Amino acid sequence: MPWKPVAASVTIAGLLVSMMPAAASAQPAVLKGQEAFGDWRRDKPGTLRLITPQDLPKPGATPSSANMSRVAPRTASAIPQVPPGFKADLFADGLNGPRIIKTAPNGDIFVAETRAGRIRLLRAADGATKPTINEVYATGLDRPFGIAFFPSGDNPQWLYVANTGSVVRFAYRNGDLKASGKPETVVAKLPHGWGHSTRDIVFTPDNKRMLVSVGSAGNSGEGMGTPPGGLEAWKRERPLGAAWGNETDRAAVLAFDPDGKNQRTFATGIRNCVGLAIQPQTGVPWCSTNERDGLGDNLVPDYVTRVRENAFYGWPWFYIGANQDPRHAGARPELKDKVTVPDVLLQAHSASLGLTFYDGQNFPAEYRGDIFAALHGSWNRSKRTGYKVIRIRLRDGVPTGEYEDFATGFVINDSEVWGRPVGVAVARDGALLITEDANGTIWRISR
Repeated sequence: MPWKPVAASVTIAGLLVSMMPAAASAQPAVLKGQEAFGDWRRDKPGTLRLITPQDLPKPGATPSSANMSRVAPRTASAIPQVPPGFKADLFADGLNGPRIIKTAPNGDIFVAETRAGRIRLLRAADGATKPTINEVYATGLDRPFGIAFFPSGDNPQWLYVANTGSVVRFAYRNGDLKASGKPETVVAKLPHGWGHSTRDIVFTPDNKRMLVSVGSAGNSGEGMGTPPGGLEAWKRERPLGAAWGNETDRAAVLAFDPDGKNQRTFATGIRNCVGLAIQPQTGVPWCSTNERDGLGDNLVPDYVTRVRENAFYGWPWFYIGANQDPRHAGARPELKDKVTVPDVLLQAHSASLGLTFYDGQNFPAEYRGDIFAALHGSWNRSKRTGYKVIRIRLRDGVPTGEYEDFATGFVINDSEVWGRPVGVAVARDGALLITEDANGTIWRISR
Protein backbone atom coordinates (compact mmCIF):
# COMPACT_ATOMS: atom_id res chain seq x y z
CA MET A 1 0.00 0.00 0.00
CA PRO A 2 1.46 3.41 -0.94
CA TRP A 3 2.43 5.87 1.74
CA LYS A 4 -0.32 8.38 2.52
CA PRO A 5 0.88 11.77 3.79
CA VAL A 6 -2.45 12.68 5.40
CA ALA A 7 -2.57 9.49 7.41
CA ALA A 8 1.02 9.98 8.51
CA SER A 9 0.36 13.56 9.66
CA VAL A 10 -2.61 12.41 11.73
CA THR A 11 -0.45 9.75 13.37
CA ILE A 12 2.24 12.27 14.26
CA ALA A 13 -0.35 14.68 15.68
CA GLY A 14 -1.84 11.88 17.74
CA LEU A 15 1.59 10.98 19.05
CA LEU A 16 2.24 14.58 20.08
CA VAL A 17 -1.08 14.77 21.92
CA SER A 18 -0.34 11.54 23.76
CA MET A 19 2.99 12.96 24.91
CA MET A 20 1.42 16.11 26.43
CA PRO A 21 1.11 16.21 30.25
CA ALA A 22 -2.30 15.12 31.49
CA ALA A 23 -2.81 18.47 33.26
CA ALA A 24 -2.48 20.30 29.96
CA SER A 25 -4.93 18.09 28.08
CA ALA A 26 -7.78 17.92 30.54
CA GLN A 27 -9.29 19.90 33.38
CA PRO A 28 -10.68 18.05 36.41
CA ALA A 29 -14.40 17.39 36.31
CA VAL A 30 -16.61 19.81 38.19
CA LEU A 31 -18.66 18.20 40.97
CA LYS A 32 -22.27 19.27 40.61
CA GLY A 33 -25.59 18.72 42.38
CA GLN A 34 -25.48 16.18 45.20
CA GLU A 35 -21.90 15.33 44.30
CA ALA A 36 -20.86 18.91 45.03
CA PHE A 37 -22.14 18.82 48.63
CA GLY A 38 -19.80 16.01 49.70
CA ASP A 39 -17.84 16.07 52.96
CA TRP A 40 -14.27 16.34 54.21
CA ARG A 41 -13.26 12.90 52.92
CA ARG A 42 -13.54 14.07 49.30
CA ASP A 43 -11.67 17.31 49.88
CA LYS A 44 -8.35 17.63 48.11
CA PRO A 45 -6.52 20.42 46.31
CA GLY A 46 -7.87 20.87 42.80
CA THR A 47 -11.37 19.51 43.45
CA LEU A 48 -13.91 21.76 41.71
CA ARG A 49 -17.49 22.33 42.83
CA LEU A 50 -20.53 24.11 41.46
CA ILE A 51 -23.68 24.45 43.58
CA THR A 52 -26.71 26.20 42.10
CA PRO A 53 -30.06 27.24 43.61
CA GLN A 54 -31.68 24.39 41.68
CA ASP A 55 -29.55 21.86 43.59
CA LEU A 56 -30.95 22.70 47.03
CA PRO A 57 -32.90 20.01 48.90
CA LYS A 58 -36.14 20.72 50.69
CA PRO A 59 -35.93 21.83 54.33
CA GLY A 60 -35.68 18.82 56.60
CA ALA A 61 -34.58 16.44 53.85
CA THR A 62 -32.02 15.28 56.42
CA PRO A 63 -32.15 15.80 60.20
CA SER A 64 -30.36 18.77 61.69
CA SER A 65 -27.21 17.51 63.42
CA ALA A 66 -25.01 18.77 66.22
CA ASN A 67 -21.56 17.49 65.31
CA MET A 68 -18.93 19.54 67.08
CA SER A 69 -15.30 18.91 66.22
CA ARG A 70 -12.65 18.24 68.83
CA VAL A 71 -9.45 20.21 68.36
CA ALA A 72 -6.38 18.00 68.66
CA PRO A 73 -2.83 19.29 69.16
CA ARG A 74 -1.01 19.76 65.87
CA THR A 75 1.78 17.28 65.28
CA ALA A 76 4.94 18.13 63.35
CA SER A 77 3.67 16.16 60.36
CA ALA A 78 0.33 18.03 60.19
CA ILE A 79 0.60 20.59 57.39
CA PRO A 80 -1.94 21.92 54.89
CA GLN A 81 -2.20 19.97 51.65
CA VAL A 82 -1.80 22.28 48.62
CA PRO A 83 -1.84 21.82 44.83
CA PRO A 84 1.19 20.34 43.01
CA GLY A 85 3.89 22.95 42.54
CA PHE A 86 2.94 24.81 45.73
CA LYS A 87 4.42 24.41 49.21
CA ALA A 88 3.15 25.17 52.70
CA ASP A 89 5.54 26.52 55.35
CA LEU A 90 4.75 27.14 59.01
CA PHE A 91 5.18 30.91 59.17
CA ALA A 92 4.30 31.50 62.86
CA ASP A 93 2.89 29.52 65.78
CA GLY A 94 2.06 30.02 69.44
CA LEU A 95 -0.46 32.77 68.68
CA ASN A 96 -3.63 33.25 70.70
CA GLY A 97 -6.50 32.56 68.32
CA PRO A 98 -5.23 34.43 65.22
CA ARG A 99 -8.13 35.50 63.04
CA ILE A 100 -8.24 38.25 60.41
CA ILE A 101 -4.85 38.99 58.83
CA LYS A 102 -3.98 42.05 56.70
CA THR A 103 -0.87 43.21 54.86
CA ALA A 104 0.15 46.84 55.31
CA PRO A 105 1.37 48.83 52.27
CA ASN A 106 4.98 48.45 53.47
CA GLY A 107 4.61 44.66 53.75
CA ASP A 108 4.14 44.38 57.53
CA ILE A 109 1.55 41.79 58.55
CA PHE A 110 -1.16 42.63 61.10
CA VAL A 111 -3.10 39.88 62.84
CA ALA A 112 -6.16 40.16 65.10
CA GLU A 113 -5.79 37.91 68.14
CA THR A 114 -9.45 38.26 68.97
CA ARG A 115 -9.68 36.31 72.22
CA ALA A 116 -6.66 38.13 73.65
CA GLY A 117 -8.03 41.55 72.64
CA ARG A 118 -4.92 42.59 70.74
CA ILE A 119 -3.37 43.23 67.34
CA ARG A 120 -0.02 41.59 66.53
CA LEU A 121 2.54 42.76 63.96
CA LEU A 122 4.83 40.42 62.04
CA ARG A 123 7.60 41.51 59.69
CA ALA A 124 9.41 39.24 57.24
CA ALA A 125 11.76 39.79 54.34
CA ASP A 126 10.36 38.99 50.90
CA GLY A 127 10.61 35.25 50.34
CA ALA A 128 11.30 34.49 54.01
CA THR A 129 9.36 31.66 55.61
CA LYS A 130 9.65 33.10 59.14
CA PRO A 131 9.13 36.61 60.51
CA THR A 132 12.13 38.47 61.87
CA ILE A 133 9.95 40.76 64.01
CA ASN A 134 7.00 39.58 66.09
CA GLU A 135 5.51 42.34 68.24
CA VAL A 136 2.19 43.16 69.90
CA TYR A 137 1.04 46.34 68.20
CA ALA A 138 -1.96 47.19 70.44
CA THR A 139 -3.78 45.70 73.41
CA GLY A 140 -6.93 46.34 75.45
CA LEU A 141 -9.32 45.91 72.52
CA ASP A 142 -12.78 44.35 72.69
CA ARG A 143 -12.74 41.18 70.55
CA PRO A 144 -11.03 42.90 67.61
CA PHE A 145 -11.55 41.35 64.18
CA GLY A 146 -11.55 43.63 61.14
CA ILE A 147 -8.41 45.64 60.27
CA ALA A 148 -8.11 48.30 57.57
CA PHE A 149 -5.62 50.98 56.53
CA PHE A 150 -6.83 54.46 55.59
CA PRO A 151 -6.61 56.22 53.23
CA SER A 152 -5.79 53.73 50.51
CA GLY A 153 -2.40 53.99 48.84
CA ASP A 154 1.21 53.68 49.89
CA ASN A 155 1.09 56.01 52.91
CA PRO A 156 -1.94 55.43 55.14
CA GLN A 157 -2.44 57.73 58.10
CA TRP A 158 -4.69 55.49 60.19
CA LEU A 159 -5.07 51.85 61.15
CA TYR A 160 -8.76 51.07 61.81
CA VAL A 161 -9.89 48.17 64.00
CA ALA A 162 -13.44 46.83 64.22
CA ASN A 163 -14.18 45.72 67.77
CA THR A 164 -17.33 43.74 68.41
CA GLY A 165 -19.21 46.85 69.57
CA SER A 166 -17.25 49.78 68.14
CA VAL A 167 -14.78 50.98 65.53
CA VAL A 168 -11.54 52.60 66.67
CA ARG A 169 -8.46 53.88 64.88
CA PHE A 170 -4.79 54.39 65.65
CA ALA A 171 -2.59 57.08 64.15
CA TYR A 172 -0.29 55.10 61.86
CA ARG A 173 2.84 55.55 59.78
CA ASN A 174 4.49 52.87 57.65
CA GLY A 175 6.95 50.94 59.78
CA ASP A 176 5.29 51.57 63.16
CA LEU A 177 5.87 48.54 65.38
CA LYS A 178 3.57 49.69 68.16
CA ALA A 179 0.62 52.02 68.41
CA SER A 180 1.87 55.52 69.08
CA GLY A 181 -1.02 56.30 71.42
CA LYS A 182 -4.46 55.32 72.58
CA PRO A 183 -7.09 54.56 69.96
CA GLU A 184 -9.60 57.16 68.86
CA THR A 185 -13.19 55.97 68.88
CA VAL A 186 -14.77 56.42 65.45
CA VAL A 187 -18.06 54.53 65.92
CA ALA A 188 -18.95 54.38 69.59
CA LYS A 189 -21.75 51.85 69.37
CA LEU A 190 -22.22 49.03 66.93
CA PRO A 191 -25.08 46.56 67.54
CA HIS A 192 -23.64 43.79 69.70
CA GLY A 193 -24.38 41.45 72.54
CA TRP A 194 -25.68 37.93 72.13
CA GLY A 195 -25.03 36.34 68.76
CA HIS A 196 -22.45 36.82 66.05
CA SER A 197 -19.61 38.97 67.35
CA THR A 198 -17.25 39.49 64.40
CA ARG A 199 -17.14 42.85 62.62
CA ASP A 200 -15.12 43.38 59.47
CA ILE A 201 -14.27 46.72 57.89
CA VAL A 202 -13.27 48.04 54.45
CA PHE A 203 -13.17 51.41 52.70
CA THR A 204 -14.53 52.17 49.26
CA PRO A 205 -11.80 53.01 46.70
CA ASP A 206 -12.71 56.71 46.74
CA ASN A 207 -12.06 56.75 50.52
CA LYS A 208 -15.49 58.29 51.09
CA ARG A 209 -17.28 55.41 52.80
CA MET A 210 -16.42 52.93 55.50
CA LEU A 211 -18.32 49.63 55.33
CA VAL A 212 -18.79 47.53 58.46
CA SER A 213 -20.36 44.07 58.57
CA VAL A 214 -22.65 43.19 61.49
CA GLY A 215 -23.96 39.64 61.89
CA SER A 216 -27.36 38.65 63.27
CA ALA A 217 -28.13 38.13 66.93
CA GLY A 218 -29.94 34.84 66.31
CA ASN A 219 -30.12 32.00 63.85
CA SER A 220 -33.32 32.81 62.00
CA GLY A 221 -34.86 35.94 63.43
CA GLU A 222 -35.85 34.57 66.82
CA GLY A 223 -36.99 37.19 69.31
CA MET A 224 -37.59 40.00 66.82
CA GLY A 225 -41.18 40.50 67.97
CA THR A 226 -43.25 43.17 66.22
CA PRO A 227 -41.68 46.18 64.52
CA PRO A 228 -42.17 49.50 66.35
CA GLY A 229 -45.21 51.26 64.96
CA GLY A 230 -46.23 48.22 62.95
CA LEU A 231 -44.87 46.55 59.83
CA GLU A 232 -46.20 49.06 57.31
CA ALA A 233 -44.61 52.00 59.12
CA TRP A 234 -41.34 50.09 59.46
CA LYS A 235 -41.28 49.33 55.73
CA ARG A 236 -41.77 53.00 54.89
CA GLU A 237 -38.99 54.17 57.17
CA ARG A 238 -36.35 51.46 56.73
CA PRO A 239 -34.43 49.90 53.83
CA LEU A 240 -35.79 46.89 51.97
CA GLY A 241 -35.81 43.81 54.20
CA ALA A 242 -34.41 45.56 57.28
CA ALA A 243 -34.85 43.55 60.48
CA TRP A 244 -36.11 44.99 63.78
CA GLY A 245 -36.16 44.40 67.53
CA ASN A 246 -33.01 42.66 68.73
CA GLU A 247 -31.93 42.45 65.07
CA THR A 248 -32.09 46.18 64.33
CA ASP A 249 -29.09 47.16 62.16
CA ARG A 250 -27.89 43.56 62.26
CA ALA A 251 -27.61 40.92 59.51
CA ALA A 252 -26.44 43.85 57.42
CA VAL A 253 -23.54 45.80 56.01
CA LEU A 254 -23.55 49.33 57.41
CA ALA A 255 -21.96 52.39 55.83
CA PHE A 256 -20.37 55.39 57.56
CA ASP A 257 -18.22 58.34 56.65
CA PRO A 258 -14.58 57.56 57.50
CA ASP A 259 -14.94 59.65 60.67
CA GLY A 260 -17.85 57.45 61.77
CA LYS A 261 -20.63 59.90 61.03
CA ASN A 262 -23.74 59.53 58.85
CA GLN A 263 -24.59 55.89 59.51
CA ARG A 264 -26.78 54.29 56.86
CA THR A 265 -27.54 50.77 55.64
CA PHE A 266 -25.64 49.50 52.60
CA ALA A 267 -27.28 46.05 52.27
CA THR A 268 -29.67 43.89 54.31
CA GLY A 269 -30.66 40.27 54.83
CA ILE A 270 -27.06 38.95 55.07
CA ARG A 271 -27.16 36.70 58.13
CA ASN A 272 -23.50 36.93 59.04
CA CYS A 273 -21.15 38.70 56.64
CA VAL A 274 -17.95 37.72 58.42
CA GLY A 275 -15.40 38.78 55.83
CA LEU A 276 -15.43 41.89 53.62
CA ALA A 277 -13.10 42.68 50.73
CA ILE A 278 -12.99 45.20 47.89
CA GLN A 279 -12.43 43.83 44.38
CA PRO A 280 -9.43 45.79 43.07
CA GLN A 281 -10.52 45.85 39.41
CA THR A 282 -14.09 47.05 40.04
CA GLY A 283 -14.15 48.64 43.50
CA VAL A 284 -17.15 46.43 44.36
CA PRO A 285 -17.42 45.10 47.94
CA TRP A 286 -17.64 41.33 48.41
CA CYS A 287 -18.85 39.41 51.43
CA SER A 288 -18.18 35.96 52.89
CA THR A 289 -21.36 34.82 54.64
CA ASN A 290 -22.43 32.22 57.20
CA GLU A 291 -26.02 31.21 56.48
CA ARG A 292 -28.54 29.75 58.94
CA ASP A 293 -28.61 26.37 60.69
CA GLY A 294 -31.28 23.85 61.59
CA LEU A 295 -32.69 22.93 58.16
CA GLY A 296 -30.57 19.85 57.39
CA ASP A 297 -27.12 18.85 56.20
CA ASN A 298 -27.24 20.76 52.91
CA LEU A 299 -29.26 23.82 53.88
CA VAL A 300 -28.60 26.65 53.83
CA PRO A 301 -25.47 27.05 51.66
CA ASP A 302 -22.94 29.55 52.89
CA TYR A 303 -21.88 31.94 50.17
CA VAL A 304 -19.42 34.48 48.82
CA THR A 305 -21.00 37.30 46.85
CA ARG A 306 -20.79 40.80 45.51
CA VAL A 307 -22.66 43.11 47.89
CA ARG A 308 -25.05 45.26 45.89
CA GLU A 309 -25.94 48.58 47.44
CA ASN A 310 -29.56 48.64 48.71
CA ALA A 311 -29.94 44.91 47.97
CA PHE A 312 -31.76 42.42 50.24
CA TYR A 313 -30.32 38.90 50.51
CA GLY A 314 -33.26 37.18 52.19
CA TRP A 315 -32.54 36.66 55.88
CA PRO A 316 -34.53 35.73 57.92
CA TRP A 317 -37.61 35.15 55.78
CA PHE A 318 -36.05 33.72 52.61
CA TYR A 319 -32.81 32.11 51.47
CA ILE A 320 -30.95 31.84 48.15
CA GLY A 321 -33.67 33.68 46.29
CA ALA A 322 -37.38 33.03 46.82
CA ASN A 323 -36.98 29.94 49.06
CA GLN A 324 -39.00 30.60 52.21
CA ASP A 325 -37.62 29.60 55.57
CA PRO A 326 -40.31 27.26 56.99
CA ARG A 327 -39.91 28.92 60.38
CA HIS A 328 -41.42 32.03 58.75
CA ALA A 329 -44.02 30.33 56.58
CA GLY A 330 -46.26 32.91 54.91
CA ALA A 331 -44.38 35.89 56.28
CA ARG A 332 -43.33 38.88 54.17
CA PRO A 333 -44.69 37.64 50.81
CA GLU A 334 -43.99 41.06 49.29
CA LEU A 335 -40.25 40.33 49.60
CA LYS A 336 -40.25 36.98 47.81
CA ASP A 337 -39.31 38.31 44.39
CA LYS A 338 -36.97 41.01 45.72
CA VAL A 339 -34.27 38.75 47.12
CA THR A 340 -30.83 39.08 45.53
CA VAL A 341 -29.35 35.64 44.83
CA PRO A 342 -25.70 35.32 45.98
CA ASP A 343 -22.98 34.71 43.41
CA VAL A 344 -21.13 31.63 44.71
CA LEU A 345 -22.87 28.99 46.83
CA LEU A 346 -20.68 26.92 49.16
CA GLN A 347 -21.24 23.65 50.97
CA ALA A 348 -23.72 24.34 53.76
CA HIS A 349 -22.37 24.93 57.28
CA SER A 350 -18.79 25.38 56.04
CA ALA A 351 -18.53 28.65 58.05
CA SER A 352 -16.94 30.88 55.43
CA LEU A 353 -14.89 33.60 57.18
CA GLY A 354 -12.08 35.75 55.77
CA LEU A 355 -11.53 36.40 52.06
CA THR A 356 -9.04 38.21 49.86
CA PHE A 357 -8.38 38.89 46.18
CA TYR A 358 -5.14 37.52 44.83
CA ASP A 359 -3.07 40.35 43.33
CA GLY A 360 0.43 38.94 43.75
CA GLN A 361 3.05 37.64 41.33
CA ASN A 362 4.13 34.44 43.08
CA PHE A 363 1.24 32.27 41.84
CA PRO A 364 0.59 31.46 38.15
CA ALA A 365 -1.02 34.21 36.09
CA GLU A 366 -4.42 32.50 36.02
CA TYR A 367 -4.77 33.08 39.77
CA ARG A 368 -4.63 36.86 39.50
CA GLY A 369 -7.95 38.45 40.38
CA ASP A 370 -9.39 35.26 41.88
CA ILE A 371 -10.65 35.03 45.47
CA PHE A 372 -9.32 32.97 48.34
CA ALA A 373 -11.71 32.31 51.23
CA ALA A 374 -11.16 30.50 54.53
CA LEU A 375 -13.76 27.96 55.69
CA HIS A 376 -13.66 27.57 59.47
CA GLY A 377 -15.62 24.29 59.45
CA SER A 378 -19.04 22.85 60.24
CA TRP A 379 -20.78 21.88 63.45
CA ASN A 380 -24.38 21.55 62.15
CA ARG A 381 -23.73 18.74 59.66
CA SER A 382 -23.67 14.97 60.16
CA LYS A 383 -20.60 14.67 57.92
CA ARG A 384 -18.02 17.35 58.51
CA THR A 385 -17.33 19.97 55.84
CA GLY A 386 -15.29 23.16 55.57
CA TYR A 387 -11.94 23.23 57.38
CA LYS A 388 -10.13 24.34 54.23
CA VAL A 389 -9.21 27.31 52.06
CA ILE A 390 -10.91 27.58 48.69
CA ARG A 391 -10.18 29.44 45.48
CA ILE A 392 -13.16 31.11 43.82
CA ARG A 393 -12.68 31.43 40.10
CA LEU A 394 -13.56 34.64 38.32
CA ARG A 395 -13.70 35.17 34.57
CA ASP A 396 -13.02 38.75 33.51
CA GLY A 397 -13.75 39.74 37.10
CA VAL A 398 -17.13 37.98 37.19
CA PRO A 399 -17.83 34.84 39.27
CA THR A 400 -18.58 31.63 37.41
CA GLY A 401 -20.13 30.02 40.51
CA GLU A 402 -17.35 27.43 40.66
CA TYR A 403 -14.89 27.08 43.49
CA GLU A 404 -11.87 24.89 44.04
CA ASP A 405 -10.36 23.25 47.10
CA PHE A 406 -6.96 24.89 47.51
CA ALA A 407 -5.59 24.08 50.99
CA THR A 408 -7.01 21.05 52.78
CA GLY A 409 -5.83 18.48 55.31
CA PHE A 410 -6.93 20.25 58.52
CA VAL A 411 -9.28 17.37 59.46
CA ILE A 412 -7.80 14.32 61.19
CA ASN A 413 -10.84 12.02 61.28
CA ASP A 414 -14.61 12.15 61.75
CA SER A 415 -14.29 13.65 65.22
CA GLU A 416 -10.96 15.52 65.35
CA VAL A 417 -9.37 18.47 63.54
CA TRP A 418 -6.07 20.24 64.06
CA GLY A 419 -6.81 23.45 62.19
CA ARG A 420 -9.68 25.88 61.61
CA PRO A 421 -8.84 28.46 58.90
CA VAL A 422 -10.00 32.03 59.51
CA GLY A 423 -8.03 34.71 57.68
CA VAL A 424 -6.30 34.96 54.30
CA ALA A 425 -4.00 37.69 53.01
CA VAL A 426 -1.52 38.18 50.19
CA ALA A 427 1.99 38.98 51.40
CA ARG A 428 4.05 41.61 49.62
CA ASP A 429 6.09 38.86 47.90
CA GLY A 430 2.91 37.23 46.55
CA ALA A 431 2.70 34.32 49.00
CA LEU A 432 -0.69 33.52 50.53
CA LEU A 433 -0.91 33.73 54.32
CA ILE A 434 -3.52 31.66 56.18
CA THR A 435 -4.41 31.90 59.86
CA GLU A 436 -6.06 29.11 61.80
CA ASP A 437 -7.29 29.65 65.34
CA ALA A 438 -7.43 26.06 66.64
CA ASN A 439 -3.69 25.64 67.24
CA GLY A 440 -2.76 29.30 66.73
CA THR A 441 -0.70 29.07 63.57
CA ILE A 442 -0.09 31.04 60.37
CA TRP A 443 0.85 29.26 57.15
CA ARG A 444 2.68 30.62 54.11
CA ILE A 445 1.67 29.11 50.77
CA SER A 446 4.02 29.80 47.86
CA ARG A 447 5.44 28.44 44.64
